[in-house]
Amino acid sequence: MKKSTSLLLLLALFTSLLMSCNQKQTSGEDQQMKTFIDDLMGKMTLDEKLGQLNLPASGDIITGAGSNNNIAAKIKEGKVGGLFNIKSAQKIHDVQQIAVEQSRLKIPLIFGMDVIHGYQTVFPIPLGMSCSWDMALIEKSARIAAQEASADGICWTFSPMVDIARDPRWGRVSEGSGEDTYLGSQIARAMVKGYQGDDLRKNNTILSCVKHFALYGAAEAGRDYNTTDMSRIRMYNEYLPPYKAALDAGAGSIMASFNEIDGVPATANKWLLTDLLRKEWKFKGFVVTDYTGISEMTDHGLGNLKTVSALALHAGTDMDMVADGFLGTLKESLKEGKVSQQEIDQACRRILEAKYQLGLFEDPYRYCDVNRAKSEVFTPENRQAAREIAAQTFVLLKNDNQVLPIQDKKTIALIGPLADNRENMPGTWSVAGDFAKSISLLDGLETAVGANTNVLYAKGTNIVSDPQLDARVSIFGKPTKWDSRSQKEMIDEAVEVAGKSDIIIAAMGESAEMSGEAASRSDINIPENQKELLEALLATGKPVVMVLFTGRPLTISWEKANIPAILNVWFAGTEAGNAIADVLLGKVNPSGKLSATFPQNVGQIPLYYNHKNTGRPLQDGKWFSKFRSNYLDVSNDPLFPFGFGLSYTTFDYKNLKLSDSSVTVNGLLKVSVEVTNSGNYDGAEVVQLYLRDLVGSVTRPVKELKGFQKIFLKKGETRTVEFTLTEKDLRFYNGDLKFVSEPGDFKVFVGTSSVNTLEAGFVLK
Repeated sequence: MKKSTSLLLLLALFTSLLMSCNQKQTSGEDQQMKTFIDDLMGKMTLDEKLGQLNLPASGDIITGAGSNNNIAAKIKEGKVGGLFNIKSAQKIHDVQQIAVEQSRLKIPLIFGMDVIHGYQTVFPIPLGMSCSWDMALIEKSARIAAQEASADGICWTFSPMVDIARDPRWGRVSEGSGEDTYLGSQIARAMVKGYQGDDLRKNNTILSCVKHFALYGAAEAGRDYNTTDMSRIRMYNEYLPPYKAALDAGAGSIMASFNEIDGVPATANKWLLTDLLRKEWKFKGFVVTDYTGISEMTDHGLGNLKTVSALALHAGTDMDMVADGFLGTLKESLKEGKVSQQEIDQACRRILEAKYQLGLFEDPYRYCDVNRAKSEVFTPENRQAAREIAAQTFVLLKNDNQVLPIQDKKTIALIGPLADNRENMPGTWSVAGDFAKSISLLDGLETAVGANTNVLYAKGTNIVSDPQLDARVSIFGKPTKWDSRSQKEMIDEAVEVAGKSDIIIAAMGESAEMSGEAASRSDINIPENQKELLEALLATGKPVVMVLFTGRPLTISWEKANIPAILNVWFAGTEAGNAIADVLLGKVNPSGKLSATFPQNVGQIPLYYNHKNTGRPLQDGKWFSKFRSNYLDVSNDPLFPFGFGLSYTTFDYKNLKLSDSSVTVNGLLKVSVEVTNSGNYDGAEVVQLYLRDLVGSVTRPVKELKGFQKIFLKKGETRTVEFTLTEKDLRFYNGDLKFVSEPGDFKVFVGTSSVNTLEAGFVLK
């Protein structure tokens, strides 16, 4: 026998033994947990079991519409399972002390918070993060967030939000990863891994809570909390995979969504929470409601608090956030036979298991080291990481005549309502951030340009012209800084400043809270007062760069047609100003790609790249054709397509090759393409691979993302990028909801966006 063969056999044997040992160890740990919890639950009263299912808000940070009093007394009585929205290691230590020293059974509390895109070091909003298409950076951001949050007492985060969203009117599009199932699934895995690490018992990891289960991103009319309705086949193929990916990555909890599914709100939907989640997907963690999710089912029309609480428990909900329905009504429902002791015990066990897995029974104060908070939160290293990551999320939408990067300009006019506003840089859902420490664009630009360049500033206009609307979009400590001067006065000042400059940077768009929860918009244009300012700046004849702040795709058709350069920076977090300056001045070459389609106008919504074809599709290259699927007044094309993003350099694609013209069920198909950096700057490119199943038992999308690679090329460099496809990549849920592939013809597309691709064909045999 050859030596190499012997080594391989020994390696295989060692691997097998290691796996066997790991399985035995896991089994042993599970048995230890079961024994511990069996013993504990044997001592618990019914009231104490119901207490574990109760999750009130601390009131330390208000994010919802309710309140809960006498929390300390309830903790002493064993009637609280956890708290959320309380921060600082010392405060959490003090509250935990009540639970473990003054309650009868000394069961520790679990402490949660909306750590959505960073803790005190705030990273770009999730929609922005997704535009990096960089899983290592996304995981790193979640790892830093977990490090900081756990150092400050938090052990549970209500993140990631993995809802697929195709209607940019919906405010919470900012909190997710865009419109695509495949990209969203990759990001879901990366976020869970970043939060939970490889061991939840380590005190620098936190429990992840995947939300919102399920279909929340498909709210009708883009209006938050609204109803949803879709077929099962669409659920399985397009909306459910990111939740499944997050759970497969090990997420320990999941949050039920506000919306209904098949006429039943998710919080009380037994098919969703038991048949699908528990039986089909084998999820063993716990389910928590969203804020007052149980009591809100009364307005849905399912009954009073007692009735809906019983329905929620029976469906598979384990923990009641704020509604006080489980604690207040289940005892009576048990006496009446409306719920069973087994259902209560099962929910209680799941909460206790999460606490056990976090190591809270071993050391309830493991997250309460005040010295960690002093040395691990908002560190220079974390801020530098936030700056570097933010710069990778910006999407260059337009750059006529290479206006960017800005070079050899002696005077820069920085104008706009978001130019000097630190508080709005972190964006929505940044509840733990210190907004005053964020870097504004003015701060970052002045620091970056040095002594040889002047930066002149003028506000130019308010975010919106209506003071009542301004009040609605200026909440949660993020003021728009309303200026009481007239629009004419502010524009005149801006034009005067612009006249003294070589180039104009216009900081425009939404305020931080114009997107996010309860921030839906029916009109997703840039506000008219800002457009009026842009017109005045263009009239000066100076080159204008629009730095676009937004939490959603906007309908910026006029801006695309008229502004020479547009850099979409989303809301970039703590280090926003520094990161934006890095890109504007060419220290970083932008490489972001859109994860959500920008429509020309709201009439096109929903608009997404992986749509189905119709029986009367518009022919390629045509704008309009009678009796075809199109509009009279606008083309079917997006303003900016999924996967789009420019660079300061250019990338050429050629020689798309397939290793074979066909692939078998057990075979591999190699796809390769040559990518050349043909411009004058080094830069990164996201090489995207899409597939189309040309004939199926059910209709299939015109194109589906199935792979991507982010590569860095020096100017003039060429690289062959290779993808490997297998039969698994061709699978989908058919009419019987079976996950299958079907023999037949396929197309493969590779390119720089969903519309700019090379293509080839192959057959699955």
